[in-house]
Amino acid sequence: MTRSSEAGAGYGRLFLDREFRALWAGSALGTASTSMAGLALGLLVHTETGSAFLTALVVFGPSLAQLFGASALMSAVDTVPPRVLLAASGAAMAIAFTAQAVFDVAPVGRLAIVVCTSVVLSLASGARWGLLADVVPANRYALARSAMNVSVGVMQVVGFALGGVLSVLWAPTAIFWLATGCSAVAALVSWFGIGSHPPRRSGRPGFGATWAANTLLLRQPSTRWLLIALCVPNGLVAGCEALFVSYAPSAAAAFFVAGAAGMLAGDVLMGRVLTERSRRVGTEWLRLLLPVPFLVFVLQPPIPVAAVMVAIGSIGYAASLGQQELLVAVTPHELTGQILGAESSARVAFQGVAAAVAGGLAEIVQTGLAIGLLSLTSIAVSVMLIPGLGRAAHSGPVGQPLLHQ
Repeated sequence: MTRSSEAGAGYGRLFLDREFRALWAGSALGTASTSMAGLALGLLVHTETGSAFLTALVVFGPSLAQLFGASALMSAVDTVPPRVLLAASGAAMAIAFTAQAVFDVAPVGRLAIVVCTSVVLSLASGARWGLLADVVPANRYALARSAMNVSVGVMQVVGFALGGVLSVLWAPTAIFWLATGCSAVAALVSWFGIGSHPPRRSGRPGFGATWAANTLLLRQPSTRWLLIALCVPNGLVAGCEALFVSYAPSAAAAFFVAGAAGMLAGDVLMGRVLTERSRRVGTEWLRLLLPVPFLVFVLQPPIPVAAVMVAIGSIGYAASLGQQELLVAVTPHELTGQILGAESSARVAFQGVAAAVAGGLAEIVQTGLAIGLLSLTSIAVSVMLIPGLGRAAHSGPVGQPLLHQ
């Protein structure tokens, strides 16, 4: 049996576990709902205002709210049952999408609605990734996370494609109702599909407990360089994506679908084809692959050419999988959910920062040039991180807990 077919069988074995199926399905439904709603929201605000800055901010800006969850409340993911947090996040998103559909509010009001739910989503990410590390053995975490990422890629393709088609046929508010239904089902799947896991540790969640682990994350050279690499280069490319609607409103869905397809291909490559050793090597090349194709937007290429380049570049997002695998290996079990949640929230929050910067830059220069400048900056950061990541990878034995270093 080839390594690829062994990994494929591994995917199948993962789905024999009821809790993994629930985690996978809840993530897939949540991704589909946020993809559809995000595209509808971006198109709605762009139509109402014509502002690249407001459009980018309303689509990606709410992720900045996840910084609050990561810095003040993330300790809850290890002190509260994960089923509660995951089901609550699905219900919160259903309520938020209902509000977007029912109320005719200004862009600032729509932004406020999503910001409120983003804090809950930051906690849900920590609960999801921490529970995944408990549900599957350590040597299968990369495969399991790959399967989860594949669901994200597939559902982004479905969500953006469906959102693009429905935006021609329906008003954006109707798309919000469909997103509401997906989120409600995700909440039910999480509640009934996940077992009653006790908290990993006792204690009251709060700012002090959260920052004790955050300080640990930032103090260790290995995790500090990993955190920067997971947040900054990827975030700058996400800033490029935040300008898709402003660059070509009629082709934005095609760009998002191409990006999601590229992410899907990269995740399958990392999870099914490469070994642990080859993933470490592949991660370095994929980090550099990610931003380079986005430089083509400076030349104003035809839409199909630009979409192909987006797909090629987005394969590089899979570098995160190798970096996250290493992060799990050096994280103490009692802090797994919080540290993985902090990483996820910081990564998403920086995407929001980059989106706001991208929108502001596109108000000053031509949108294609703004995309090119962001991708060039991402390349520079990726190159500068090479020495630090090399030292981090050899800073201690894989699997050695941070608290014992």
